Amino acid sequence: EELLAARTVAKRDMKAATDPMVRAVQNGRQLALKVSANSVYGFTGATVGQLPCLAISSTVTAYGRDMIHMTKEAVERIYTRANGFPADAVVVYGDTDSVMVKFGVPDVPTSMELGHQAAEEVTKLFPSPVRLEFEKVYSPYLLMNKKRYAGLYWTRPDKWDKLDAKGIETVRRDNCALVRRVVETVLRKILIEKSVEGAIAYTKEVIADLLQNKLDISLLVITKALGKAANSADYKAKQAHVELAERMRKRDPGSAPVVSPGAAWASACAARSRRSQRCAWAARSAAARSDPLRAADPSAAGPPARCEERAARPR
Repeated sequence: EELLAARTVAKRDMKAATDPMVRAVQNGRQLALKVSANSVYGFTGATVGQLPCLAISSTVTAYGRDMIHMTKEAVERIYTRANGFPADAVVVYGDTDSVMVKFGVPDVPTSMELGHQAAEEVTKLFPSPVRLEFEKVYSPYLLMNKKRYAGLYWTRPDKWDKLDAKGIETVRRDNCALVRRVVETVLRKILIEKSVEGAIAYTKEVIADLLQNKLDISLLVITKALGKAANSADYKAKQAHVELAERMRKRDPGSAPVVSPGAAWASACAARSRRSQRCAWAARSAAARSDPLRAADPSAAGPPARCEERAARPR
């Protein structure tokens, strides 16, 4: 309870901070307190830890699921047209300790007002110290699937704070720089400029440049760690960077990568039928190739296309 109270103070200080450096420090502080709070019960679920007790961790998560269901039921029961509200509220997403509610109102200030009100109503259902807090409004909001969404993040009614993304290629580290750049630009065009057509045109332009080999090879490099010896037999599943390391070892053992923080590679496939692990080239070798780098399953085109499809068919 003390950790959660301290995190609430840190989050309040972060919102009040005007200096970007102070805001970053307070954000790091509240994240550290969040990890500490989760660890109070989290270590009981680690079977290889010092104090494992799966009954405790399973009970905590089970109660969490029940509370999410109770929250959903209460919000959708209270906030209805029949009770005098503008629209029937719908819980569109719920995960771990939060729910996202579509109140069906036309503006952010009204959404915030209803969000605060709903938090107070739902808190009455739970024993102390459990309480539901209003956190933010997303408008517009692009929900792709579980743990994958993006939107403009509002904590005050007059101006959005940032473009927030969870679980998609702008924040994932297992993609090349081109994918991150393209997806971020596509999201900005869809969510900020409200131009799905502009996002599609931009994506087509980048794909055309990629197929014509006009892009710098550094944008296509992916870095992966070798956690074991550079021998594919040590891995249960074939992986591109492991296959690459083994090919380099067979060709020249002295220059092959060893167990290290990362090995840079680029994917170059000419046909869809070829397996991705056979299409990895060392970054320096790929840079020397004259033919266009083409992905068997073009990661640079896939994610933006998914974003555009969702934006064109709003939920």
